Amino acid sequence: MSLDGGMNSAPASFNTPTLTRRRKAAMVVQMLIGDGTALSLDQLPEQLQLILTRELGALRRVDRDTVAAVADEFAKELEAVGLTAPGSHDGAVSVLADHLSPLLADRLRSQLASVRNGDHWPFINGLSTKQIIAIMQAESIAVCAITLSKLPVSKAAEVLSQTPGERARRITYAMSQTANVSPETVRRIGAALAKDYGHPPSVAFDRAPVQRLGAILNSTVSDTREDVLDGLGVEDPDFARDVRKAIFTFKDIALRVKPTDVSSCIRSVDATILTTAIAAALALDDAHVASAEFILGSISQRMAGQLREDANERGPVRKVDAESAMSEITKAIREMVDGGVITLRDPDDEDQMP
Repeated sequence: MSLDGGMNSAPASFNTPTLTRRRKAAMVVQMLIGDGTALSLDQLPEQLQLILTRELGALRRVDRDTVAAVADEFAKELEAVGLTAPGSHDGAVSVLADHLSPLLADRLRSQLASVRNGDHWPFINGLSTKQIIAIMQAESIAVCAITLSKLPVSKAAEVLSQTPGERARRITYAMSQTANVSPETVRRIGAALAKDYGHPPSVAFDRAPVQRLGAILNSTVSDTREDVLDGLGVEDPDFARDVRKAIFTFKDIALRVKPTDVSSCIRSVDATILTTAIAAALALDDAHVASAEFILGSISQRMAGQLREDANERGPVRKVDAESAMSEITKAIREMVDGGVITLRDPDDEDQMP
């Protein structure tokens, strides 16, 4: 969609009365942003970014009919410019739908050629293997048998190989009973599956509870963290175990960081903070001592010797200073993990342990 009417080759079909093309573009962007969609607007030329900002600032309340009309025209424009990178317009809609606002995504899905012709199975076939496996595990055996029968052979084989053995056997046996299923029944099953699995359910949070709580506890003081985890262990041991795995503190360094990654992890940490953390850890429990020694053993002997000497001269460290210093080190490590620079070892995976 063009913001200025002349900086790309989009057709001039975007012509809802009383609204400029710029205003309509701003409305579509506002719909996407309002639904939490991440947009790479920084990829636009700065002049277009400025125009978009001004148009968004000029928007006030817009009635529902106008919003629907703009969404319809935007859908038609997408079809006109031929978003066919995935191989067809239908394929483009399938790729884009999960990244658009629910209102716009639903309108685009309603325009799929296959759906307009009453056949939802091409859309189902376009779902990811993971999504279809979810169907295999959630729906009735009869529905699963029909779904497997409608898939391309290669995809059906992949889905079947990842379906639990007993259920896979029941589904394949049920396929022998599909010979007399009517076309109308198959059509209705396809429509129902498209409705239920065509787009992910709306959720309030973009991360699972384990990750959200783990991130919070990462930043709390150790007494609070251990108190919460002890309580969780009583209420829900499995959840508590998963949260502990999601948490990464100083005493986890020896268990989860690879020795070859240590130098990179501490490179950005201030020398005084590093010294304080090592001095404090060496005076604490075995897990903290193990992580301090692990750091010292994973860097050059010269640097380790100097760091150990400085830590001994540092003397006793106040608890608040110790936690702050150790938190800076774990923060640096987590940033490298989040950035994909390093990966942590799984403490439950014996093959990853030294």
